[in-house]
Amino acid sequence: MNWGNAASTEHRLSASSREHSAAATPKPLAVIEIRSYNLKPGKRDEFHRLFVERSLPLLQQFHVDVVAYGPSLHDADSYFLMRAYRSLEDRDRSENEFYGNDAWKKGPREAILADIESYTTIVLPADERTLDSLRRLKRP
Repeated sequence: MNWGNAASTEHRLSASSREHSAAATPKPLAVIEIRSYNLKPGKRDEFHRLFVERSLPLLQQFHVDVVAYGPSLHDADSYFLMRAYRSLEDRDRSENEFYGNDAWKKGPREAILADIESYTTIVLPADERTLDSLRRLKRP
C-alpha cells in the first residue's frame, strides 16, 4: 500500500466532508446556556414548584428566553434550565439585569438558593432548528 496516496485521499475526503458538513450545518444564531442543578436531597419537588410559580414568571418579565426546564431523568435530586441569548454579551447583560434586580433579590432568590447544593453552567452555540427542537421537550 502506498501510504502517501492514502494520506492524500484521506485529506481530500476530510476536506470534502468538512465542506459538506459546513454547508449542511445551520449557522449559529444564538448561544444556549444549560444549567444543571444538584439539589439538596428530597428538595426537587419544592424547587420545581418555586421555579414554576416564582422564578419562571420573573424570568419572563425580564424577557429571558427560557427554552426548557425540569427534573433530570438520571436521579431524584437534579434539575436543569436552558436559556437562549443572542450572544455572550446579551447573556451577560441579561443576567446582570435579572440577578441584580430587587425583584429577584427580595423575591424568590433566598428560597431557590436554599434548595441548591451546587450547579454547573455551560454555554454553547445554537441555531434556531436546535432551539426549536429543545423547546419541544415536555415540560413538567
